Amino acid sequence: MNYPVSKLSIVIPAYNEAKTIHFILNKISDVQLVNGIEKEIIIVDDCSTDETKLAVQIYMKQSDQNIVLYGHEFNKGKGAALHTGIQKATGELVIIQDADLEYDPEEYNILLKPVLDGFADVVYGSRFMGGNAHRILFFWHSIGNKFLTTLSNMFTNLNLTDMETCYKLFKREIIQGIELKETRFGFEPEVTARISRKPNIRIYEVGISYYGRTYAEGKKINWKDGFRAIYCILRYNLFR
Repeated sequence: MNYPVSKLSIVIPAYNEAKTIHFILNKISDVQLVNGIEKEIIIVDDCSTDETKLAVQIYMKQSDQNIVLYGHEFNKGKGAALHTGIQKATGELVIIQDADLEYDPEEYNILLKPVLDGFADVVYGSRFMGGNAHRILFFWHSIGNKFLTTLSNMFTNLNLTDMETCYKLFKREIIQGIELKETRFGFEPEVTARISRKPNIRIYEVGISYYGRTYAEGKKINWKDGFRAIYCILRYNLFR
């Protein structure tokens, strides 16, 4: 019944994260995955205008972790960086990790469990379920996230609580077998729509922590991305 996994590919899209990316890499480095699973850390620098690329290169020289760095020649968007990283992944499982400190890599094992136990093919980490720590921030962001999740669920017939979560874990052959188009923050509703139509797919959800950033601390998503998400929900569910 158990699903054998030797390597987890961790895909990190990075844009202007020079000041903080070493913090998340330290956290990933400290994580001990269950069953001796190895980590493959894939960083995609989306043509940052700061020293993100240099910061990663310096870190790689000082680290014994399996880190690979790819770069875009011009800024394409978060979704495009994810496309690049996903296609370069070689682990049996792939997880999405933002370059900031809003999500805790210590919880990888929570997401891994339903797959390793043989129950799941895809696992979403929900910020809205369970008793984990959550930073109190923007009321309208939380309302917007719940609205987008509900709208997505109406079309996909899933009962997710957090479609917009960063933490999504996939079996590699599943995510690499999907042709993704969205290059910015439309990745979340697009991949959810496409995953939901996979025959016999088993999607699970687990509660995770959330240490949100303010805009002063580097948060990038805004109201325009919310409208794009609505467009993507309609596009990838109604017009297939």
